Amino acid sequence: MPELSTPAWILVAASALMVGISKTGMPGLGILPALLMAHALPAQKSVGALLGILILGDLFAAAYHRHNARWSHMPRLLPAALGGIVTGYFLLKVVTDAQLKPIIGVIVLAMLAVNYWRTKTRAKDLHIPTQWWFAAALGFLAGLTSMMANAAGPVMVIYLLAMRLPKVEFVGTTAWFFFVVNWLKVPFSMNLEMMTAQSIRLNLMLLPLIALGALAGMFLLKRIGQKAFDVVVRVLAVAAAVKLLF
Repeated sequence: MPELSTPAWILVAASALMVGISKTGMPGLGILPALLMAHALPAQKSVGALLGILILGDLFAAAYHRHNARWSHMPRLLPAALGGIVTGYFLLKVVTDAQLKPIIGVIVLAMLAVNYWRTKTRAKDLHIPTQWWFAAALGFLAGLTSMMANAAGPVMVIYLLAMRLPKVEFVGTTAWFFFVVNWLKVPFSMNLEMMTAQSIRLNLMLLPLIALGALAGMFLLKRIGQKAFDVVVRVLAVAAAVKLLF
């Protein structure tokens, strides 16, 4: 892990807080840490360092939602997600650090566009397929975007909305899906030297901030209007993603 400047430490610390908040209470915030980490660290190192932060955040989310997952969706999603992870692994072997930053920016912008489309069409009774191939396609896309940029949240949102899960099961299934997916990514990330002993030490240093964020997420969920929050997050995410492109 390179020596970090004060601004970089601020971005890394903010990312750890945001991961904790997004895992337990405000999922819309989850898109920002990938962008902040890519500004704080070299692109491939940022993906590996963020993976460790996400795994620690997953521990809080999985414990908090330990009884809320709909497990029947896992066999439909996880094999395809593993395929996406493997594909992302081979792509990352040939992508340079300079190329990966704009790729992360493009992936995040695409995921924001998907999420915007989802919110605009929700009220129009848009038909979304529920066949096996739909789960396989979205599982693969979730694995690919997660491996390359840690930005698969909106993909899972679309799938689980199509499944019409109740809110609690929706959040619980998302938490456990990413708990499994992020651990599946570990050996690939270590092989690419994106996740190292140094990055794991950094992750453990950030554990108090992740825990603080997880507690804050539970508190904020009941007190902040989701619509206004989502607008602010989208604006900040678009600005940060565009900056990665140039």
